[in-house]
Amino acid sequence: MTAKIAILGASGYTGAELIRLISTHGGMEIAALGANSKAGLAMADVFPFLRHLDLPQLVTIDEIDWTGIDLCFCALPHKTSQEVISALPKTLKIVDLSADFRLRDPEAYAKWYGNAHGAVEMQGQAVYGLTEFYRDQIAAARLVAGTGCNAATGQFALRPLIEAGVIDLDHIILDLKCAVSGAGRSLKENLLHAELSEGTNAYAVGGTHRHLGEFDQEFSALAGRPVHIQFTPHLIPANRGILATAYVHGDPAAVHQALQQAYATETFIEVLPFGATPSTHDVRGSNFCHLGVTGDRIDGRAIVVAALDNLTKGSSGQALQNANLMLGLPETQGLMMAPLFP
Repeated sequence: MTAKIAILGASGYTGAELIRLISTHGGMEIAALGANSKAGLAMADVFPFLRHLDLPQLVTIDEIDWTGIDLCFCALPHKTSQEVISALPKTLKIVDLSADFRLRDPEAYAKWYGNAHGAVEMQGQAVYGLTEFYRDQIAAARLVAGTGCNAATGQFALRPLIEAGVIDLDHIILDLKCAVSGAGRSLKENLLHAELSEGTNAYAVGGTHRHLGEFDQEFSALAGRPVHIQFTPHLIPANRGILATAYVHGDPAAVHQALQQAYATETFIEVLPFGATPSTHDVRGSNFCHLGVTGDRIDGRAIVVAALDNLTKGSSGQALQNANLMLGLPETQGLMMAPLFP
């Protein structure tokens, strides 16, 4: 059986990435593409790199006929997403790529996103979409909330260490570099080539980044007590990729072993030999995440480095991995392409 798919927000980067992945999937057919701002255009006009595909024309969300559609990917901005999803057919399976359903606590959502949640009942039903840790719940879910790309990277590096009790929970520093596509496709002055290229800058410094809400929620639940990490993201002049470096107090060998044990059977998570560290080049355009561990010159300190592609494993690839589970398809289907290098 071929599942019929709709993509809302198809004119954005994550929407285009979904189309790229589904085009060679084999078990999915794209039946509808919603993009209100580009409605009436062909996908080839918006993204020429997809012109070889036979795709539906972009339409407004209101124009979509949901009859026969099995699953919808919603790649819309937060706040807009909850409004749209609330009005979708109740029998439709949904993978939301926005931030709207990631946080389980409505007060936490209001704190990090600056407005009250407009679909609190659905917020409580959503399953957090970090596939490797919520696989069974995702397979049975109607609504899955994709993680933030920064949040996913940090969690791949740190969740097994918190769960295994091999690090000091009060001394976790996460330094993260993210490519510009993580900011979306909307025009922003600071993302112009002349403003961004040849430089790197920290942003949301001092604990204001919204993905901290996900770290607080997930790490505290794992530990059974509040866990608050220090986190600083940096914008780098690259199109794709995230490189996260975590500084932790713990025995480096035990840290490496905990990661190896946690991911021993995971297809998309590669733990490198001790002392090796990954690059964003190693995972570009793929659904893989690479993890490396090394010791520090200071005894009892370990450094964990994680690399993934923010548009693939950090967003659209993760979304497709979750959709496969929700539809009863092989989890890896459409996602085993090798990274693009150079």
